[in-house]
Amino acid sequence: MNFEVCACNIQSALAAQRAGANRIELCAALDVGGLTPSLGLIRAAVRALEIPVQVLIRPREGDFCYSDLELEIMLEDIRICREAGAAGVVVGALTVDGQLDLPKIKAMKAAAEGLEVTCHRAFDFTPDPGEALEQLIKMGFDRVLSSGQSDSAFEGRFLLQKLVLQANNRIAVMPGAGINEQNIRAIVEYTGAKDFHFSGKKKVWACEGCEISGLDTWHWESEESIIRRILVVA
Repeated sequence: MNFEVCACNIQSALAAQRAGANRIELCAALDVGGLTPSLGLIRAAVRALEIPVQVLIRPREGDFCYSDLELEIMLEDIRICREAGAAGVVVGALTVDGQLDLPKIKAMKAAAEGLEVTCHRAFDFTPDPGEALEQLIKMGFDRVLSSGQSDSAFEGRFLLQKLVLQANNRIAVMPGAGINEQNIRAIVEYTGAKDFHFSGKKKVWACEGCEISGLDTWHWESEESIIRRILVVA
């Protein structure tokens, strides 16, 4: 099995590697579902890690319906990731009716040639996930991240099982969202998936008592011990 840790800072990336993760998805702003991280963070992670670094390409929070200008931003971010030495990128885009935006996704896939490419959870908003899966396979995607179109991978395990069977090793269906040490084993056994995505995160207060109105004094970090427990149970 392969375990991908969603890491939103360099501390989380290093914790994932120490814990035995197979790769990371590097991002920022977990509270809005993840955004493209800074070039400085990408370069730092690539330099510091021996495991592959996959980079989330998402220019803003909210929906996955992107303008042509936003597409240009994402294409530039993909080029930056390639130059920085990332192993892969995580992309996705939808039309206003929830279908995969094939022209934009194909453009990002072409820009990422030579890198691994994963479709992110935009997939979970498509009205026909079986059709969307076949489209991703036809475009040559390596993986698709999905919660089974539910709030968590555990709740979506029934659809995830169907997608894994449909994929038949043509693409990796990677359960993600809400995976922890309490449910990982059930998700593994029920879905038959081989790739799993989670953050293993906790809140960290670096400066207790120094509160400023309107600003958080904590941040998320992936915890090595939490990741290790998930891997052991799986």
